[in-house]
Amino acid sequence: MNVIYISPNFPVNYYRFCEELRGNGANVLGIGDCPYDQLKPELRAALTEYYKVNSLENYDEMVRAVGYFTFKYGKIDWLESNNEYWLETDAALRTDFNITTGLKTPDMPKIKYKSKMKEYYKKAGIPTARWHLIDTLENGLAFAREVGYPVIVKPDNGVGANATFKLKNEEQLREFYASGWSTQYIMEEYVNGEICSYDSIIDSHGTPLLETGNITPISIMDSVNERETVFFYIVQTLKDDVRAAGRACVKAFDVRSRCTHLEFFRLLEDKPGLGKKGDIVGLEVNMRPSGGFTPEMINYACSTDFYKDWADMVCFDKLTKKSYPEKFYGAHLGRRNEKHYRHSHHDVMSRYRNQIMMTGVLDPALATGMGDRFYIARLDTAEQLEQFRKYLSEEV
Repeated sequence: MNVIYISPNFPVNYYRFCEELRGNGANVLGIGDCPYDQLKPELRAALTEYYKVNSLENYDEMVRAVGYFTFKYGKIDWLESNNEYWLETDAALRTDFNITTGLKTPDMPKIKYKSKMKEYYKKAGIPTARWHLIDTLENGLAFAREVGYPVIVKPDNGVGANATFKLKNEEQLREFYASGWSTQYIMEEYVNGEICSYDSIIDSHGTPLLETGNITPISIMDSVNERETVFFYIVQTLKDDVRAAGRACVKAFDVRSRCTHLEFFRLLEDKPGLGKKGDIVGLEVNMRPSGGFTPEMINYACSTDFYKDWADMVCFDKLTKKSYPEKFYGAHLGRRNEKHYRHSHHDVMSRYRNQIMMTGVLDPALATGMGDRFYIARLDTAEQLEQFRKYLSEEV
C-alpha cells in the first residue's frame, strides 16, 4: 500500500501517524519543506522515501512530488496531512491523481466554508446561529439590529480561531468595517454556550470506529483574543446527545475514511430560534483530528493509541484493538508567558507528578490557540479535573 503523507514533521507529534502506517506494512512517502537531515530520527525510520519541496504552498512542486512517487512506486492508495491548513491541497492532489480514498476538490466548500456548513447541519437536523456574509456596513448594522449584540465575525474559510472577533456594540462593528479585510467574512449571532466536540475515526462505510469528544469551557476565540489561560478536556464518557449529533453530521456530510472534530454549542441559556438551555447547536465542522496534542489526550482518556487506530482504518478499514474503555479525563491546560501564576512549574510538576503525562513549550504557530507552556494530565474524577484547572490557572 502506497501512502503519501504531507508535512509529516509538523505538528511535531504527527510523525506517529507515519510510524503506525509503516508498522502496518505501508510504504510511507513523505512530502515536506524540512530538510531530510532535520527530520526526527523516528520519522526518518518510518518513511520509505522523503521528497523535499521548497514550499508546500507551491502547488506545481507538490504535483511534481506526487508524480515522482507515482512513477517510482505505482498507484498511490492514500494521501493525507490530517492538517486543516493543507486540506484543500490534499483534495486537489487527490483530484488530479485520481486518489479515491479521500476528499476531493468538489467536497471542499461544505467542509471549509462556514456558510456552506449551515445547510448540512440543517440536513442533520441540528440548528445553527443566524448569519450573513459580510458586504456593506449598512447590511452589517441591519443584521446586528436583528440579532442583537454581541455578534461574531470570522473568515468564512478560516483555520481555528484566527482572525475571529466578538463585536460587542455598534462602535466596535463600525471599527471592524473601517479596518477593511482581505478575505470574505461571515457574521453570526452570538450563542451563549459551552463548546463540546465529537471526535471520531470513521471507516469507508461512514461507520464510527472510535468516538470521544472534548469540552472547552472558555472558547478558543476568547482565549486567543483575551490572552486567557487555555483549558479543555477529553470527556470521560461521551454524552448521548453529542454522540447522536456527531453521527447525524457524519451522515449528512457523508464522511468516510477520515478523522472528525465536529464542534457544537451546549446552550447555557434558552435561545429563541435555537433551543432550550442544555440543547445542542451546530458550530462548525473540521474533517481532521483536533489540534495540538489532542490525540495524546484521547489516548490517555480512552486507553488507546489514536495514531494506531487511524493507521488501522487506512490499512485495514477496521481497528485491531477490540475495546476502548472510557475511564479517564484527558486535560490540557496552556499557560501564557505574560501571566504571573501563583504556582510555579516546579510546584505543578511536584503536585501532579503522577497525573501529568506530558508538558512542554509549544511552537508559536500553535501557542496562540493552545498556550505557550502546556500540561496534559490524566485524571480520574470531575473533582480532580476542576482542582487541576484551578491550581494551574490561579494568578498572583
